[in-house]
Amino acid sequence: MTVEAHADSLRITHSDGLEVDLAPLQALWTEEQYLRLTEQTNHLIEFVDGSIEVLPMPTSRHQTMLLLLYERLKAAVQPTGGKVLAAPLRLRLRPGKFCEPDIVLLQSADDPRYQDAFWLGADLVVEVVSPDQPERDTREKVRDYAEAGIPEYWIVNPLDETVTVLALAGEAYTPHGVFRRGQRALSKLLDGFGVAVDDIFDVQ
Repeated sequence: MTVEAHADSLRITHSDGLEVDLAPLQALWTEEQYLRLTEQTNHLIEFVDGSIEVLPMPTSRHQTMLLLLYERLKAAVQPTGGKVLAAPLRLRLRPGKFCEPDIVLLQSADDPRYQDAFWLGADLVVEVVSPDQPERDTREKVRDYAEAGIPEYWIVNPLDETVTVLALAGEAYTPHGVFRRGQRALSKLLDGFGVAVDDIFDVQ
């Protein structure tokens, strides 16, 4: 079986040539079906209350920015037993809601939220804004990650070359800082951790 995923459609082709359009199943998916589907494709697919959304394939620049941040975060938390992973990895925000952040971090690998099939939460997430639908990362994910109780959210936005660091205060995020070229993006959660904004947006 192969899975063809596009931003506006999703089709499964069986080995016997039978092709099935999955669009009519929107709002009817179960968590189990979603998990089985995502195990059979390298596309990033998110799940909300029975519906699935296929995310666009990342570009080379998107990936190089992501990997730079992944390497810096890994170096920061690995000595103290933290865990950092990059997409694709499913993160369960609540029952019936899964996303695939660009980067997820837990300060301890012994954290019970650290699971093999998918994580049950995170201490910090990073999203690199996609140009096709920037509001997904700058608005929708702000609500989603706050709802999930994730303490810190980094929004890396190549469109205006800013890094916004949001810190959870109660049930909503407040800006810890909006960092631009010539500055270091600083974490509130990870004491002493920061990344030069120029380093992020100058990657080749």
